[in-house]
Formats: sequence, structure tokens, C-alpha cells
Amino acid sequence: MQLPRLVLLCNLALLLATSSMAAQEVSSQNTAGAKLCVATVGNASTTSAFVERLTERLTKGLKQNKINAVSMDSTTRDRHPLQLSTENGKEAKQKGCDYILLSQIRDPRQHPFDPQSPEISIGGRVPSIDASDPLGGSSGPAYRENLQVDFALFQLGRFKPHLATYALERPARNVSDTLLPAMDHEANRVAGEWRKKRLPE
Repeated sequence: MQLPRLVLLCNLALLLATSSMAAQEVSSQNTAGAKLCVATVGNASTTSAFVERLTERLTKGLKQNKINAVSMDSTTRDRHPLQLSTENGKEAKQKGCDYILLSQIRDPRQHPFDPQSPEISIGGRVPSIDASDPLGGSSGPAYRENLQVDFALFQLGRFKPHLATYALERPARNVSDTLLPAMDHEANRVAGEWRKKRLPE
């Protein structure tokens, strides 16, 4: 009488162990070979920025971190918090992407009451004393206010982001260089999540 029950319990234990191993294998491979689409950086601030150059820098940084990343023509919308647009989804499907990265430049002074995600600090609010800087010179040190770069990582087909955070950085005096370091930090943060295999299956 006890033998059939013992065999049943053994089979059940084996089935559970096999399922657990299979789940771990899927989890460890959920980003292996996955493709990431990078939406064109959106600029919701009044500061001039070359968003195409920023998007190119971000995509390059992701590739250097061994991520199969490709830039998209569709742009991150001005909405906050970040949300995928229909255009983002369609283009990502056309390009065969599994994940989408949205990025948006914001001025914290323009949105003081918006809810904030955890911050990544990049640099600080440092005075400019360069005489050639229109914000410095004879009138004394002036401060270039930090800009905020929000970014969110979505899995295609899901509306809730896996990663949603922001970084603060001072805009450079040279508009073409503004926020380039922020793109590098964003790429490294996304790559860190990618390597941890914490993305949803």
C-alpha cells in the first residue's frame, strides 16, 4: 500500500525539481540574444540639445556593453512618467526588438511637483567662472542648473517598465556636448540590469 504512494511522491519531487531547473535556465537566458530598441531621446526642456547625437551616443554605449542595441526613428514622447507610444511599439516590432529604451530630457525647475524615481547623481551644480561662458565672467560665478534625464526600459508587450529612473547633470557650455556623459551613465545602468538577468521573462 505504501509503495504506490512512495513512487508518486518521488515522481512529484522529480517533476518539481525539473520545473525549477527549467525556470532557472529560462531566467538566466532571458536576455541572451535579446534585441534592444533605443527610441530617439525626447527633449521636454527649454535647453537646446542635439537629440540625434545623444541617441547615437546612447546606442553606441549599449553596444560597447555587449547589448544588441539599435536606434529607432520614433521619439520618446513628452509625457511623464514615460510611456510607450504606438509608434515606438510598431517600429520595435518591425526591427524585431524584445525591449525598448525611452529617454527624456527634463528641467526639474519646470516640474517641481512631479513624482520622482530614484536618482542617479552625475556631477553636481558647479559654478561657471569662465569669462567666455555667458553664465559667468565679469558678473561673477553663475550656476548652470542641472537637467534631468529620465529613462525607462520596457519589454515589448508590457506597459510597466522594468527599470525607471533618472540622472542629473549640468548642461555643457557647448550645446553639442550637452548631456553626452548622461548617455554613458544611462547605458552603463541599463547594461548592469541586463547583466543581472533581472529583466522580466
